[in-house]
Amino acid sequence: MNIESFGQYIESAFSYIIGLGAPVMMPILFTILGICIGVKLGKAVKSGLLVGVGFIGLSIITALLTSALGPALSKVVEVYDLQLKIFDLGWPAAARIAYETSIGAFVIPVCLGVNLLMLLTKTTKTVNIDLWNYWHFAFVGALAYYATDSIWWGFFAAIICYIITLIIADWMAPRFQKFYDKMDGISIPQPFCGGLAPIALILNKGLDLIPGINKINIDAEGMKKKFGLLGEPLFLGVIVGCGIGILAQYDLPLILMLGVQMGAVMELIPRITGLFIEGLLPISDATKEMIKKKFKNSTGLYIGMSPALVIGHPATLVVSLLLIPATIFLSVILPGNQFLPLASLAGMFYLFPLILPITKGNVFKTFIIGIIIIVGGVYLVTNLAPVFSLAAQDVFARTNDAAVRIPDGFTEAASLDFASSPLCWSIYHLTANMKIVGPIILGAITLTLMIWNRIRIIKESKFTEPVK
Repeated sequence: MNIESFGQYIESAFSYIIGLGAPVMMPILFTILGICIGVKLGKAVKSGLLVGVGFIGLSIITALLTSALGPALSKVVEVYDLQLKIFDLGWPAAARIAYETSIGAFVIPVCLGVNLLMLLTKTTKTVNIDLWNYWHFAFVGALAYYATDSIWWGFFAAIICYIITLIIADWMAPRFQKFYDKMDGISIPQPFCGGLAPIALILNKGLDLIPGINKINIDAEGMKKKFGLLGEPLFLGVIVGCGIGILAQYDLPLILMLGVQMGAVMELIPRITGLFIEGLLPISDATKEMIKKKFKNSTGLYIGMSPALVIGHPATLVVSLLLIPATIFLSVILPGNQFLPLASLAGMFYLFPLILPITKGNVFKTFIIGIIIIVGGVYLVTNLAPVFSLAAQDVFARTNDAAVRIPDGFTEAASLDFASSPLCWSIYHLTANMKIVGPIILGAITLTLMIWNRIRIIKESKFTEPVK
C-alpha cells in the first residue's frame, strides 16, 4: 500500500467516525481514552456520556441563539442599511465545527502524544490536561483542512498551534502564578488566551512610555461594586438582547422576549460548559497520576488548566462589561468590517486571563489593550469568514445541526473565538495559502521556539535542583 492509498484509507476511517456526529463520536473516544489511561470502565463511560450531553446542550442553546438573534439582526441590518453580512455563531458553533471534522476526531490523542514527546525532550514544562479547549487546535486544523482539502496539512496546523501554545504557557506561568492567588504550579495552555499575551506585553510596554497614561491606575474592586448586578452574564445578556430588539424596532413584548432569550444564552452556556469540565475531570485526574508515575521528578512541571479558573477576577468582569458596548459600537463604524459580535460576547471574559498578569490588574490599561485587540480581531474574523462559513455549511449538510446553520439574510458566519486570534490567523494563512514556503517558515519558527524554551527550562532547573 503506497502513502497516498494509506492516506485515503485513514481519511475514510476518519470520515466514518465523524459521520456519527460529535454527541456520539466524542463519548466513544473519551471512553476509550479514559480506559487507556487507567480510568475505571464505569467512570470512563460516564465521563464520555457527560461530554456527549454537553454537546447536545450546546446545540440546543446555540440553536436558540440563532433562531432568536437571526431575524433581529437581519432587521437591524435592513433598517440601518448596515454592511454587516457575517453572522456571529459564537464559540460553541466553532467548537462543533472543530470536533465534527477529521482533525477533531483525533486531535486529543495526537496532541497528548506531542505533549509527552515535548516533556521527554524538555521543550515544555506544561502537562496540558485542559482537554475541552483542545477544540481550538482542532479549529485551526479544520480551517486548514477545508482550505487545502488535505488532512495532513490540517494536522500540521493543529500541531504547530499546540506546540506554540505550550511554549507560551511555560513563558507566562511565573507571571500567572504570581498575579493570581492559589495558582502555584498551574499554567494556561489555551491558545486564544496565550496568543494574545505577546501582543499585550508589547502594548503594555508602549502604554508605559506615554507620559500621563503610565500614571493611571484604576482599582477593579471599587468599580465592580458600582456595577452590582450588571456585572453578571445573565443581566448583560438581557441588556444586550433588549438593546438589539430596540434597534430592530420590535414591539415591547418581542424586545423583552429577546432580552430574556439572550440572558438565557449568556447564563446557560457557562453552565453547560460545566458538564464538559465534569466529564473531563476523571480523565484529567488520571492524566495527572500517569504523569507522576512516568515523570517521578515532576515537581518542576506545570499542570495546564482552563482559563475558566480565573475569569471571575474583578478586573476581568469590569473590563468585559465595559468592552461589550464598545465592541458593538466599534464593529458598526469600523470601515471594511462586516462582522458584528453578539453571541461571542459571552466569551469576552476569556480575553483577559493572561493579560491581567501583564497589566497587573490595571483596569485602564487592560481596557485599552482589549479595545486594540478587538479592533484587530474583527478584521481577522472578517478575513477568515469565507473558510469558516465553508466549514459550517459542510457540517450542517452532514449533521443538520441548527447550531452551525447560517441564518437567512446572512451570507457568511464566524466567531470571535478563536477566529479573531492573530495566532490562528497566522497559522492558517501560512499553512493554507503559502504552499510549501509558509509551512517551512512555521516549522522554523516553531523549532526555534522549542530550542529557546528547552534552554530556558534547563537553565531554570539548575537553580531549582536540591543540593546533594
